[in-house]
Formats: sequence, C-alpha cells, structure tokens
Amino acid sequence: MKVSPATAAQADEPVGPSPLGNARYLIGQLIADLGAVAAHCERGIAECGRHRAQLRERLEEAAVIRRHVLNNLTRLEPDDIENAFRFAADQRAELAVVEERLAQLSSRLGSVSQRLEELRGILGMLDQLADIEVSSPADGAARFRSASRQVFQIIEEERMRIARDMHDGPAQSMANLVLQAEILERLLDRNPKQLVTELGEFKNSVRNALEEIRQLIFDLRPMTLDDLGLVPTLRKFIKEYGDRYGLATRFNVVGQERRLPGNTEGVLFRIIQEALTNVHKHGRAKMAEVTMNLQPSRVSVVIKDDGQGFDVARTEANLHKNKNLGLLSMRERAELEKGTLEIRSQPGRGTEVKVEVPLAKH
Repeated sequence: MKVSPATAAQADEPVGPSPLGNARYLIGQLIADLGAVAAHCERGIAECGRHRAQLRERLEEAAVIRRHVLNNLTRLEPDDIENAFRFAADQRAELAVVEERLAQLSSRLGSVSQRLEELRGILGMLDQLADIEVSSPADGAARFRSASRQVFQIIEEERMRIARDMHDGPAQSMANLVLQAEILERLLDRNPKQLVTELGEFKNSVRNALEEIRQLIFDLRPMTLDDLGLVPTLRKFIKEYGDRYGLATRFNVVGQERRLPGNTEGVLFRIIQEALTNVHKHGRAKMAEVTMNLQPSRVSVVIKDDGQGFDVARTEANLHKNKNLGLLSMRERAELEKGTLEIRSQPGRGTEVKVEVPLAKH
C-alpha cells in the first residue's frame, strides 16, 4: 500500500513554505532534540544502575573486611586498620555520587517526557490552525504570529535545557572521575597493589564519560555531517546502529557520491534516524537496509526492514489522534524541502519508507 502526503492541491500552492509549515517543522526539530535528550538520560540511568550494583558489591566486601579488622584489632598494623576503614568510606562516598546522578537523570527524564506531552498539545493546536487557514486570512495571520512567537519561545527554552543537560551530564561524570583520582592518590602510598585495579576502573570511567559526551553530541548534531557530509555520516551511524541493537544493516549508495546542500543533508539524516528508531522500537526487525540514490536533480532514500510491519491506512487515519510524532516529524521535514514521503507496509511483511527531495539546479 502506498501513502503520500503530497496532493494535487499542495502542488498548486506557492513555492515558499507557509508560516504554519515553518512552525510545524520547528516543532518536529524540537521533538527530535528532546528525543535525543531522553535517549541520553536513559543511557545514563542504565550506566548508573550498573555502577551502583558494582559499588554495592564492593561495600559488601568492605563490610566483611571491617568485621575482620574489628575482630583482630590487636594483631593488625595501624595502617591496615586505616586502609580498611578508608576503603569502606571511599565506596560509600562514590555510591552517594552515583545515587545523586541517578536521581538527577530520572528527574530530567520525567521532565522531558512532560515537555513532550506539552508539545503534542501545541502540535494539535497547529493542526487546528491548518483547518482554519483558508477561512479568514487576517485572523489566520494573527494566529500564525501568535503561534510562531510561542514556538520560538519554546525552542529557546529547550535550547537552554539541552545546554544544561550537556553541562550537567559530563560535569557529573567529571566529578566522579575527580573522586576516583583522589582515591588513587591515597592508594599510591598505602596500597600499591589495589592501585593497579583501581587504575583500570578509572580508565574505564574515563572512556565511558568520553563516549557519553560523544554520543550526546552525535544525537544532537553529528559533527561529521558538517565536516564530511551525509554519506560518510550515514555509513558510521548505520554501522553503529546495527552493532548497538544487534541488527544486520546495509547501506547502499547509487550514483555519484557528493555533498548535498547543508539543509538537505540535515533533513535527510533526521528522517533516516527517525525511521531507524522506529525499526528498533516498533518493527522487531532482524535486518535494516538503507539505499540512497543520488541523481543530478533529486535524491531519494529508501529505508527497508523485515519487521512486523503495520496497517499504514489505519495509522495515517489516526496520525494526529494517536500523536505519532515520529511520522509527523518525518513528513514535515520532507515537505519543508518540497519533497515527498511514502510509506509502504503490511502487518507481518516489513516496512519501507521512501523520501525524495528535489535538488536545486546549478
């Protein structure tokens, strides 16, 4: 089954995007950014949970050592006694840092989820504006201006929130590293053997913090997209996507590989990213394939999977009611670039998403 948002009436509209189209597109961008923040929080919560479990095991070991020390106070050296109690204190301090970080991430994830609900309401409001756009030009223009002001205000607030997330997440990781470094410093003279083990854990913590920062930056805006272009960025992203979720992935390029206009590259990357996110979340697929066809006057991308599929007609009919933000975001992005988005799917037979965008003639 084939569904396309483009209609004959839309083909006759002016070339430039309408204020309503701009507002809906900006909401789509905002939803994508918030989705990246939510994913970052979820990864952080999982990592903190694993770290907390490790620290609790160490505290159990520390409790055994403490009991041994208390039962043998007269036979142990003062340094051994101090090291035993210091080890337990260090583990409790590190656990407190992890617990605080976990609480912050959980709170932030709840805040992001609430914000997404608010954006669904705004998206519904913009859909209502679309219904009255042709009824009263003057009233419609006033509503558009009001909606645009609200959208830009929300976007600015979310930029501040995202910046705060970028600051708080890495800052907390760095604080944990400083604490570990202080532990290492104390162990240097007191217990060189344990120092070797702690150094290994310290390096792992540094790697995890670096990966957390890199992943957050990539989710928000891949640096390679600006430096190298869309095709190299997709090669990296699709491979890592397959490795992360255990899917077989393929990326095919047809035509001459080249750079595309900056905004077109950004739009296509976000559409592909959202389509693959849906494959992971809803498709239950074992394979995902992305094929890009670069022609002189247009570029098309097909994202295909072998997942469980869905009823396209029913989903499209209830798109706004069910608040399928991913599909709405992909559609709005394609339409803003004067492109089309098509979805073919049947229950049990996988899904195929095709986006086609025209390129300006040089």
